[in-house]
Amino acid sequence: MATTKLWHISGRLQDVIDYAENPDKTCPIPDLEDLWNAARYVQRPAATADGTYVTAINCTRETAVQQMILTKKQFHKTDGYIAWHGYQSFKPGEVTPELCHQIGVETAKHLWGDRFQIIVTTHLDKGHLHNHWVFNSVSFVDGKKYNHSKQEIEWMRRVSDYYCQVHGLSVIPVPHKAPSRPVYFDEKDGKPTRYNVYREDIREALKNSFTIREAEKYLQRLGYITDFTSESHYRIRLPQYTHFTRLDTLDKRWVPENMYRFLASHPSQTKKAVVCWQTDVPEHLRHVHFPHQKPSHIYRLYLYYCYQLGILPKGTTYKPNSPFLREELRKLDQYDRETRFLGETGIETMDELQAYIADKQSMLDELAAERTSIQNKMRRADPETKESLRQQKTEKTASITALREQLKLAKSVEARSFHMQKTLDLVYDNELKQREQHSPEQHRTQRSYER
Repeated sequence: MATTKLWHISGRLQDVIDYAENPDKTCPIPDLEDLWNAARYVQRPAATADGTYVTAINCTRETAVQQMILTKKQFHKTDGYIAWHGYQSFKPGEVTPELCHQIGVETAKHLWGDRFQIIVTTHLDKGHLHNHWVFNSVSFVDGKKYNHSKQEIEWMRRVSDYYCQVHGLSVIPVPHKAPSRPVYFDEKDGKPTRYNVYREDIREALKNSFTIREAEKYLQRLGYITDFTSESHYRIRLPQYTHFTRLDTLDKRWVPENMYRFLASHPSQTKKAVVCWQTDVPEHLRHVHFPHQKPSHIYRLYLYYCYQLGILPKGTTYKPNSPFLREELRKLDQYDRETRFLGETGIETMDELQAYIADKQSMLDELAAERTSIQNKMRRADPETKESLRQQKTEKTASITALREQLKLAKSVEARSFHMQKTLDLVYDNELKQREQHSPEQHRTQRSYER
């Protein structure tokens, strides 16, 4: 049984060419870091038994990237996606390294071997054996670019399943859509991803209900949108997401028949879901969030949000019980880093943040222009001068990289401040809705900090 996935590698081809022609090859170009990281990652000796499980198709292992570059230059296809990177992962203990690599090579040849240059590697450093594919985006036969589509995804899965069956391995009969790689690994580590939060709330709903209808109401009080109309499966989602998630994809036991049987057999207790706010918030932060209004004082909004997540104050035992906020706990490191950034830079308001972004962007454009000028001089320079210019370019690149990190962090703060506002609005609206249902005559009652 094998699962497959494919994604593109972006970058600027001229940077690849410049780097490939650099004899010392000591520092990858930042714009092409993904490509070079992929090439190094898939072929690293520690994962491939010192290169035993590395195969090149339509190119040589040692010069694969250079040959891909030549193909692109030959057909003048130097824009867009540079390459494609995919994997083929097997069930633990089902294959040997030799068979894993053989299936990976056979699959790659069947899918792309008649038109593209490919590197196939097998990694042995995880609990499961898996293959990596990196192949050129431009065909060496006719110069046409690889066209990725839903049909190609399905074709890749079918070819992979075919070779698994040829070698006597199992296949997944009805594959479900897999979560993204970051979500998958966060789930594996037990972090509060959306799906882990769903699972926890469903368990609580079943634990505190006598009937399916009571369980559905429990979830609705937490803020979920539910669809329990089908006889074959139930679905839920939070308002900020477009698509529903089936309960039986979260846990294969959660089909209507099993859930009815469980509620009929276990000693349930009726308990309503309650969503509350952190009340231990300093006075100067209590009026930071105004429902459905754009944030202005973003630093205090960050501090207020950290209180609602239970990050502040230090030593607090408060934990949010709203699914809107609990999912955010997965991003604690990001919130901590961005809050520190605001504190260190002294940025208080949205206007100050946007001025900071404009200033850094101006500096970045200036440095990029200087580096381009150096690149142009390198084309006409003699070897000795070229080495000096290359050093200058490296220094400019280091400055650009640092500046890009600062700019990326600032833009992340700008986007996340609106996300925080939206999340707080969802919690507020859900609480107000529950108050209206519980006490219609008090439906205009505001939150505790507004009283």
